Amino acid sequence: MRLGVLDIGSNTVHLLLVDAHPGARPVAFASHKRPLSLVQYLDGDGNINDAGQHELIEFVLEAWEFAASHKAEDLLAFCTSAIREATNGPEVLARVKHETTVTLQELTGSEEASMTFFAVRRWYGWGAGPILDLDIGGGSFEMAYGTDELPEYATSVPLGASRLTRDWLHDDPPSAKSVKELRRYIRSTLKPVVRDFHDLGRANLVAGTSKTFRSLARIAGAAPSAAGPYVKRELHAADLGLWAQRISAMTVEDRLYLPGVSDARARQLLAGALVAEAALELFEFPKMEICPWALREGLILRRLDQLVFEEALDPAPHVGKRKKDKSKKKAAKEAAKAPAAEEEPHPGFKEFPVPVNTPSPTPIPAPVAGGLAS
Repeated sequence: MRLGVLDIGSNTVHLLLVDAHPGARPVAFASHKRPLSLVQYLDGDGNINDAGQHELIEFVLEAWEFAASHKAEDLLAFCTSAIREATNGPEVLARVKHETTVTLQELTGSEEASMTFFAVRRWYGWGAGPILDLDIGGGSFEMAYGTDELPEYATSVPLGASRLTRDWLHDDPPSAKSVKELRRYIRSTLKPVVRDFHDLGRANLVAGTSKTFRSLARIAGAAPSAAGPYVKRELHAADLGLWAQRISAMTVEDRLYLPGVSDARARQLLAGALVAEAALELFEFPKMEICPWALREGLILRRLDQLVFEEALDPAPHVGKRKKDKSKKKAAKEAAKAPAAEEEPHPGFKEFPVPVNTPSPTPIPAPVAGGLAS
């Protein structure tokens, strides 16, 4: 089936279409996105203003038409901290639904962390053992730990790269004082949260699952995205500390000459590096691996699992096919001459039509004390 995932993030709005069926990895078919920093449209009271709402609605309509024109059978639409933390977030969601008919599912911070962890577990498998996943978004920083498919503990803090840049780094390049103050703020915010993870056990693997981590790893010498998703990419704490210092002395324009840094990410790159540096230091890990799957893939995989449990699906086209046995050709011809008996449908499979813009999937399990209900 062709599945669409509409992601309303803090920095970009992105529609990804994938071809997938239960038991197979999702394969990207097409993508439609644009930079849209909703936090730049916040007024003094924390409301997303009318101009920001108009940009959002315009993109959602574009995305719906894009999905329909490419014959998507299902559309998952969700939003994260940009709308979740806006004062008028519920009103914005209601307006989007009224003007586009698309229902944006609002994810909490722990739900966002949990679904990202789910994707990481599927990527690395059970052999990875306990995993700690870190994800730096535009508005928030998600952390999750666990040994199963869903994390034992998942939480979110307001340390997104775009948010921190807006609130703390006003000059270009930033002053040494502002960088020092931001470092202190990041550590004071993270320390009590990291302590909550200590009793859970030590992770075998630390994964980074955001564009910020991918950009930092690329700057530090990791393979470019053109090398494909199966190339192992790592980000070492020592390299991260060195590059955080270098980036703090650069202007936004200078950062654009670094490998893997886009116009939309250049300004907030330093804030992301400071959060990543503090996280590895406080969790006491010398390095992390960059995972190519994140929140979107987690929601896709969960949707496919949901379809399996809701109703049986037709098998993949290649399942059950065998080479023709010429010795049976004669028997087949004779059988064809016999009166055709009315065939009963296979008891295990039947059609499962899913229209475009279906309702949101079953809610993610409610978080309990920062984690998930069992």
